[in-house]
Amino acid sequence: MIEGLSSAVVVDLVIGLTVIEGLALALYHRHTGKGVRIGDFAVNLVSGLCLMLALRVAVADTAWHWIGLWLAAAGGAHVTDLWRRWRR
Repeated sequence: MIEGLSSAVVVDLVIGLTVIEGLALALYHRHTGKGVRIGDFAVNLVSGLCLMLALRVAVADTAWHWIGLWLAAAGGAHVTDLWRRWRR
C-alpha cells in the first residue's frame, strides 16, 4: 500500500493532517472553553507547516529559492513564537 505513495503525496498528507489538527484544536477550545487556546499554538503550528512546505518543494524538485523562502518563514515564525513566550 505505501509503495505506491510518492514522497510528495506523503508530505501533502502530513500537511493536511496538521491543518486539520489545528482546526480541530481551535474549534474544540472555542466550543468547550477547554484545551489549548489558538494563540498558544498557532505560531508554532505555522512554523512547522512552513518546514513541511520547504520539504514539499524540495521533494518536488522546485527552484532552490522556494526552499529558502519557506525555511526563512519557518525561522521567522519560530522567532515570533519564542519572543511571545519569553515576554510572559
